[in-house]
Amino acid sequence: MRALLVTSVGVTCAAALTLPLAAPALSAPAAHSASARPPSLSPESPGSGPPSARTEAAPDEANEAEEAHRKDEANERGALDVPEAAPPRTGETRAAELAGSTQSLPLEPLAAPSDRSVGPAASGQGLDRRTARPFSLVGVVWDDAEAELHGTVQVRTRAAGGTSWSDWQDVETHNAEHAADLGSAERASGAVRGATAPLWVGESDGVEVRVRPEAADPQHPAAAVPLPEGLRLELVDPGADPAPEPVPGAPAGRTVTPAAFAGNPVPPTTTTAVPEVLTAESAATSAVNADLAPLGAAVIPALTKAETEEEAAIVAAGAKPYIGPRPKIITRKGWGADEKLRERNFAYTKSVKAAFVHHSATGNNYTCKQAPSVLRSIYRYHVKSSGWRDFGYNFAIDKCGNIYEGRAGGVAKAVLGAHTLGFNTNTMGVAVLGTYSSTNPPAAAVTAVSKLTAWKLGLFGANPKGKVTLVSGGSGKYAKGKKVKMNVISGHRNAFATECPGARLYKKLGKARTSSAKLQGR
Repeated sequence: MRALLVTSVGVTCAAALTLPLAAPALSAPAAHSASARPPSLSPESPGSGPPSARTEAAPDEANEAEEAHRKDEANERGALDVPEAAPPRTGETRAAELAGSTQSLPLEPLAAPSDRSVGPAASGQGLDRRTARPFSLVGVVWDDAEAELHGTVQVRTRAAGGTSWSDWQDVETHNAEHAADLGSAERASGAVRGATAPLWVGESDGVEVRVRPEAADPQHPAAAVPLPEGLRLELVDPGADPAPEPVPGAPAGRTVTPAAFAGNPVPPTTTTAVPEVLTAESAATSAVNADLAPLGAAVIPALTKAETEEEAAIVAAGAKPYIGPRPKIITRKGWGADEKLRERNFAYTKSVKAAFVHHSATGNNYTCKQAPSVLRSIYRYHVKSSGWRDFGYNFAIDKCGNIYEGRAGGVAKAVLGAHTLGFNTNTMGVAVLGTYSSTNPPAAAVTAVSKLTAWKLGLFGANPKGKVTLVSGGSGKYAKGKKVKMNVISGHRNAFATECPGARLYKKLGKARTSSAKLQGR
């Protein structure tokens, strides 16, 4: 698969830029070699050993322990020692505060089950109950991205500050189909690992995990399929939420009310606005959306159909007359993406001919207010734990219908994702946050799928109710090079032998196609 890689608008990675909230559109990024370097591996990444053990402190030692822990985390991220007096606040220090962290723990052999009727005699791997630094999302990774985990993965967790443990929760093991295409630069980077789907568990500080292999032969359950080598438990802390976006033009020191997400009423509190500071990486990510919103914007505002058609004449000539109104989109800055995690360059494909709808399989135990934290956790899991260049999906939608920018490169551009193995070229991936195998997706989320596809597919002249022929890059369902006719709005299962996007969400795609086409004026 060929993809065009470009530099992040010619800015220097190490520098921090102080930029105004509004700026003219920057010129197109310069072309870059297709052989991009893989994301660097941090000490938090698999393969470099587990993080230092941390014991719980007594109540009177809590403040000292927390300060020591904060310094430890800063050092793990490669930061300098924390001075006694806080330094002036900059884009770099703000990014460090928001960064989050990953604990990567190697699994250990478990005792073989005493009851052979429950499964193979092989013991499996896991970890007994233990205390950990705070985390909100879990997953299991292994060394070889081509190896599959044939078995079950279950976790239970302890809520942060509490004493009770959750029931065992299943982690989706069939996740290889959410990935970069075979033979792509991202896949061949050497950094990609095998991984389960991530599971959102909420803020926790204790964990137990067990991985059991399945029987090699149902007739002889005593023999088990070997588990992949290098199994590790990933515990992801999403970090702090980003500061509320100041009202454009508001002077420093004036109090402003934070912007609201759908489904989350804003309490009557105020936040002091501060001058906006962007790191070089954040500026690059924002600049590719400069035709749609001011530099540094947390939200790309919705437009009417007439306004969208006028804008499309600039950003996508030929999109008229069939294009839906541009919906409100929360940018990566809006959900607090740490731009230092991703690969520096952006990757593009030629067009967007189809949209694949997914569910994230992260569970439904999140609130819409927590959705940005869920996204930051998935993002960190995709990059640091799975070895991808960036967040895998092009867009995400929460249960309240909020639409979020996914992989960096520009929401109106044909950004190459890692969402549908074999069919990432000339398509886009939309993940509805949650698991919709046996739970109905909220109407707001389905409506958001319609709104997003009506606009984005319209930019590239695609009919949401139409058919399109795509060429497989190789998947578990279609051989490489095979031409496949699909719906322009398809479910992930149409491209790969997978349950995704869940039976209940898949049943709603017909309605989404009809609504999307209607929004385009068809």
